[in-house]
Amino acid sequence: MLATKAVLAKHDKIPLLVFDEVDANVGGEMGIAVGRKLAALGASHQVICITHLPQVAAQGSTHFAVVKRVHDGRTFTEVEPLDEKSRVDEIARMLGGKDLTKVTLQHAREMLERR
Repeated sequence: MLATKAVLAKHDKIPLLVFDEVDANVGGEMGIAVGRKLAALGASHQVICITHLPQVAAQGSTHFAVVKRVHDGRTFTEVEPLDEKSRVDEIARMLGGKDLTKVTLQHAREMLERR
């Protein structure tokens, strides 16, 4: 779908592209390539991408965290914009889990700097 949208985007009058886990079953260098392709599409379209892959997320220009909470038996979804520090923390969490380490934080910073 990403390849099709990337090819058609120049001729497409639709201003918004939404991708939900377009990076399924990829990782590493391929994840970086997917992220870069999404970022390139972002030059001419608004792109919303839902991802769990840090290589893809690091390529984004604006980040939000989607959080599910249960209160009194009801489930609520919250969308929280991330500032620079929380962007690093979220990428680090995606890399290494909820317990952030110096290594995952440094790796996250480097990923965001390289984009």
